[in-house]
Order: sequence, then C-alpha cells, then structure tokens
Amino acid sequence: MTSENITICPICENQRFIHHITIKDYSITKEVFELIKCSQCGLTITSPRPTADYIGKYYASLDYISHSGRSKTLFDKIYLSARNITLRWKYKLIKDYFPQPGNIVDFGCGTGEFLNLMKRKNWDVIGIEPNETARQKANQLLENKVSKDLIEIKDERFEVITLWHVLEHVHDLNNTLQKLKSLLLPHGHIVIAVPNPNSHDSKHYENNWAGYDVPRHLWHFTQSTMTALLNKNGLKVVEVRPMKLDSFYVSLLSEGYKYPGKSKLITGAKAFIEGLISNFSATKNKEYSSLIYISTRE
Repeated sequence: MTSENITICPICENQRFIHHITIKDYSITKEVFELIKCSQCGLTITSPRPTADYIGKYYASLDYISHSGRSKTLFDKIYLSARNITLRWKYKLIKDYFPQPGNIVDFGCGTGEFLNLMKRKNWDVIGIEPNETARQKANQLLENKVSKDLIEIKDERFEVITLWHVLEHVHDLNNTLQKLKSLLLPHGHIVIAVPNPNSHDSKHYENNWAGYDVPRHLWHFTQSTMTALLNKNGLKVVEVRPMKLDSFYVSLLSEGYKYPGKSKLITGAKAFIEGLISNFSATKNKEYSSLIYISTRE
C-alpha cells in the first residue's frame, strides 16, 4: 500500500473531518493532495497521504535543499544565507535556557549544520536523520554522530532536544513525542519549530503557500493544536518564539508557485514586501510564518 487515510485525530481522537483545502506538490511531483480538518480540535491534516514506507520518493530530488545542501539557484542561495543567520540565532535561543554546554540531540538534523555549530560551542551532539543522503553528509561533518532512528539511542539523556521544521514530517506523532520525552532530562527542554497556517503569508497565498509543502508536511499546526498535542503527551509550552526570516523565504517560494515564469526580480521584490507585511501583522497577533514552541515536562 502506498497511501493511507487518517480516520482518527491524533490529538483529540475525534473521527469526523471536513475538507479544508486542496494543495499541489509544487516542488517535486506536481500531484494534488487534500487537507482535511478535525471537526473537534481543528488540527489540519494531509489525507490521504503516502505511507511511511513510500514517502521517500517525495524527498528524492536535488531540489529538496535541506537534504542536498546544494547552492545553485536563487532560492538555494537565499535559503542557505538565511540558514546561516538562523543557525546563530538558534544557538542564542538554546544559550538563553542553558548558558553552559550540555547534551543535545537534533531530531531530523538534515545535513548537520546546526549540530556542527553546537559542537563548536562545546556541546555534546547527536543527530537523527532518516534520509540517507542527508545523513551521509551530516556524518562527514560530525564524525559519525548521526543515526537513522531514535531507537539507536540507548542510555543517553539530554538537556535539549530540537526539531527544526521536522514534527510536521513525522507519521506517528504521539509515539515520537513519547520517545523524545523519555530521552529528556528532568530539567530539559524540547524545542519544536513548525510552519504556522494562521500567519498572514499563509492567508495571503492560500493554496500556493509554500508552508503547506504537501505531501511531506503531514500535519499543519496552529498554536492551539500544537499546545494540545504537547499537553496530551505530558509536555507544556513555556514560551513561543517567532522565526521572522521564514516569512521572506516562504513568500519567495510562494510567489514562484503562484506566478510561475515571472521575473525573479519582481518575484523577489513582491516576496520581500509580503514578508515584511506578514511580520508586521504578527507584531499584533503573534501569528508569525513559523513558530518555535519551547516545552518541558509537565
């Protein structure tokens, strides 16, 4: 079987869903996928979706930059430039909570750049990355500190567990969060960054919004559904922070999806304006393009 339907909400266990929106896989296959919404808690879900055994084909492209690390197109170069700025910002966020180095595991570490920075800051690092191409690159960078699956971590416990735009890719939300919580030290924190479908840029671009990224993004979390999911798994949100650069990169991709063939100069200018508008709008309602949820055990 290559696809599956979601019939039970992983948060509230409701079995009634409504159609929400139809989205195209712009980046790889050009297939169309449906997003449904739980009628009770409001979680938005990609369904039907590829099974865990089959979804790899939707990552099998050099255009999927978080796995390839390449830098050829304008989008690639902007992504990598923003990533370098964001890496330093991520380190500062972790340091705000843990001034002294400790143990960190990055779940879905991609090609390993974040962990490489943390390693240079004297943290003990471990990565988890299921994609073989990305994992090989990360292991070259991190001297074989990256494994394929969480089950390969045996006795270690961590001050910090990070998931940078990863949880939306995970098929089994609750089991994954339970496993991550079991790896957390009593004073530790889990840091989860996800796109925000309540942001201005999401509402502006609608079904062209790059933050949906179907079918790789299986779940589409709002602040209320993320909080409810974490609470269900014995975790509480202690702070929510924005990722302000995401509005610009997501808007750039979305402009390209909405107006294919348009001048890159015009596309870039419009995306920059929309990114500014999105961030300005979020100063009032806190609905930034991407949000980081910092949580601890309840």
